[in-house]
Amino acid sequence: MIELILCALGLLIVQIMAHYPMNLQHVQFFLSNRHGEIEYSETTLRIQRAAANLKETLPIFLTLMILGMVQGVDLTLLGACWLALRVAFFILYSFGIEKVRSVVWILALIVLAVMGSTLLSAL
Repeated sequence: MIELILCALGLLIVQIMAHYPMNLQHVQFFLSNRHGEIEYSETTLRIQRAAANLKETLPIFLTLMILGMVQGVDLTLLGACWLALRVAFFILYSFGIEKVRSVVWILALIVLAVMGSTLLSAL
């Protein structure tokens, strides 16, 4: 389960950094104190929103995984499902695929709920 936690943290880093290669024309801005504003492409804005969305549920995922390890509850399969759904969400969001992305997001939330339920039933 530790590997899944590390992969989830890696996904966060990838999502945070994903837009930089698309914005090499703004290198001076990224190296500055960022006093001004720059115009981002719609794709860049979608990538940034996907990263922000991950930041909302990642603490829940990490907490559940750590509680699973502490309580001796194997959440590996559920954690892998959540991670796969979050990777799919990022790809779908980046490419602007709306309806499928929303379904994937809901499925990821359901997986978190099942993880919590699994922990509760093991008490």
